[in-house]
Amino acid sequence: MDWVAIMLSVRLAAWTSLVLFLVGVPVAYWLAVSPWRFKFLVEAVVALPLVLPPTVLGFYILLAVSPQSPLGALYLDATGRTLPFSFQGLLLASVLYSFPFAVQPFAAAFQAVDRRLVEASWSLGVSRPRTFFRVTLPLARPGILAGIVLSFAHTLGEFGVVLMVGGNLPGVTRTVSVSIYDEVQALNYAAAGQTSLLLLGLSLVVLAFTYGLQRRTRSSWPLSW
Repeated sequence: MDWVAIMLSVRLAAWTSLVLFLVGVPVAYWLAVSPWRFKFLVEAVVALPLVLPPTVLGFYILLAVSPQSPLGALYLDATGRTLPFSFQGLLLASVLYSFPFAVQPFAAAFQAVDRRLVEASWSLGVSRPRTFFRVTLPLARPGILAGIVLSFAHTLGEFGVVLMVGGNLPGVTRTVSVSIYDEVQALNYAAAGQTSLLLLGLSLVVLAFTYGLQRRTRSSWPLSW
């Protein structure tokens, strides 16, 4: 197995999960509580990577981060490097591609929090930010954890987006999915099969863990009368 590609994918998945937690929690909370009439438009944009072909999304990301774009030019001026075919560009693409896999479970977890507990905290004089960190966030923790795990596993198996934006640079952008593709192209089915089996086992573990969290969360919810 290509352990360099595997470790690169694990590193990419870890950074992607961290960024999605930091960015996705505020977005998900807003989606869960906002009464805005046109909120469904934001929800559609968040869910867009679920239905958009990965190569199409990767193509538009590649255009958005190219040196000719404002973002790409700004990054080039600041670092002297380009975003395409770099780990940083790969991370940006992974965050955008896995965004709904984190935000949707986060939002569902926030929506499941008993509103009466939040309002009780407010009535006791606790500020909204403190209520969020001391009441809402702990109660939504299982759903948030499930979203982090799902986004981590989803990033490990990315192919179309990472190939479009990162290319196939060993040790830099060559992820495990690209490595499997290369092994198949070289007719090295034994190596491709071993790595695929590893990803299959990991996927089963992730799904079992996620469903276990959901079952535990449902059984722990208080009854509503």
